[in-house]
Amino acid sequence: MADFNKVDLNLFRVFQAVLEERSLTQAGNRLGLSQPATSYALGRLRALFDDPLFVRTPDGMVPTSFAQRLKDPVGIALAAAREALRQSEPFDPATSTREFRISMSDVGEQVFLPAICERLQTIAPDVHIAAEAVLLTEVEERMRLGRLDFAIGNLPSLKATTKHALLFNEEYACMTRKRRGLPARRISAAQFQEMSHVAVASADRSHVLIEESLRQGGLHRRIALRVSHFNVTPDILRRTDWMVTLPRGVAEAFNESGQFVIYPLPIELPRFESTIHWHELYDGDAGNRWLRELLVEILGR
Repeated sequence: MADFNKVDLNLFRVFQAVLEERSLTQAGNRLGLSQPATSYALGRLRALFDDPLFVRTPDGMVPTSFAQRLKDPVGIALAAAREALRQSEPFDPATSTREFRISMSDVGEQVFLPAICERLQTIAPDVHIAAEAVLLTEVEERMRLGRLDFAIGNLPSLKATTKHALLFNEEYACMTRKRRGLPARRISAAQFQEMSHVAVASADRSHVLIEESLRQGGLHRRIALRVSHFNVTPDILRRTDWMVTLPRGVAEAFNESGQFVIYPLPIELPRFESTIHWHELYDGDAGNRWLRELLVEILGR
């Protein structure tokens, strides 16, 4: 059994970096260590656990089965250590240089980030935001390990494993290019079904809800195109007579120039919640609390 009194916490940082980077060089670069220093730390870990931990292959440093079993305990230990150190740190947004990592969809970045950055520029000019699209299946683990601070969006599956707060309730609408012959205020079910549609297979699987709800309401969409992101739809609609079903707030953001017409759907679809999520391990962190309260204030409507 490894002697706890001989363990250097920095060795675990090297272990986690090699595990994630699959490369001694890249792990060293990430930690600011030379390759010899990284190799030395890995050698100490191998001696400590009496296991090779990683095997060099053409695909990089592949973890052994024992190293895979260490992944979660080491990650949790490092996250707990970071959180313990932060407990004694005051957080002043006016002077902080902290980076916060936020997961949101491509359209979430387009709709939310401008307002967030505008406010931060004024009250927290040196705070950094790293926005990324994290797979839904990886969000909780990254939060638990301290590699992700927040996730924002329509994310009902995260409610059971994270802390969360409501930002706003949203409804779906449909949007198409302005042109002659379109109804002024509402589109009928028949007109909706006559048109060709762009279907967006969103990462949060809300598209499944849309399909099921439309089908239950007796509506069928003639799909001309399936895409994985909302951001491409405005350019497509400008060049076609097609229609897309999307959250009303997103439609309004896309229609700032007024070249589209936005209709309520011909049947009522369930509204959905946009929420902000964080891990309970960091619920008491002053910086985390400050930013999530600010995000609720900025994005809530």
